Amino acid sequence: MRVLVSGGSRGIGAAVCLRVAEAALARGEKPRIAVCGREPSEPQDQVARSVRDLGGEAIALSGDLGDPDVAARLVDEAVGAFGGLDALVSNAGAASPAKICDLSVADWDRLFAINLRSAFLLAKSCYPHLKASRGAACFTSSMSGQLPHAGSGAYSPTKAALTMLAQTLALEWADDGIRVNVVSPGMTRTPMTEKMYVDPAIKQAREALIPLHRIGDPRDVANVIEFMISPLSGFVTGQDLCVDGGFTKTILSHIPGRPSSRT
Repeated sequence: MRVLVSGGSRGIGAAVCLRVAEAALARGEKPRIAVCGREPSEPQDQVARSVRDLGGEAIALSGDLGDPDVAARLVDEAVGAFGGLDALVSNAGAASPAKICDLSVADWDRLFAINLRSAFLLAKSCYPHLKASRGAACFTSSMSGQLPHAGSGAYSPTKAALTMLAQTLALEWADDGIRVNVVSPGMTRTPMTEKMYVDPAIKQAREALIPLHRIGDPRDVANVIEFMISPLSGFVTGQDLCVDGGFTKTILSHIPGRPSSRT
């Protein structure tokens, strides 16, 4: 199982690297994982070491995906090391909360470059290799790409567009035997969101809104991403699965008064 994971140094991406390695080994396959980060770091090296400790092979690749030349280089390096690719996990992303009309053009373009353009360029570079292996791709979007999120700046628009990009690729690549799916995390405790959850009041208030009454863990999302690129989802493509403990399905529950069957 040869996999490139962008945003693989921390949080959901790091959990994906380990979960993919565990699952591949359980199937009797050797995992070969390209752990991609914006820059070399100890967390990135630790993820790669952990994959090796499990019995897999891992390389640490670095580059700012906001640079349009980086995606192709990362793919070339991974293919050079592994001889091909079986899966792409496009997970790198950034957030920059703001009101839409307060954004500069540079702010808007930067978030679209990281969250959307990088995914397009990774997919484009991975395509011939995934075609050769009849592989799979999974894109990490967000519940904020399914529902508008005031104050999120360009984040929600980028994630909505990312989902449509992936679902369009699912149709275009189907004849080549490549499956493409989306996983949209809900409230999940990661290094990017940690500052929210160190406040007990915010954590408890958020947990109270989630039907399963807990904040998601990166491994919760990683389990679903691994499924989406594994043989177990061989007849699944073009889907967007929200991993949110049921939160996004609760909107009607906020209407005062009990539902009635009376007409």
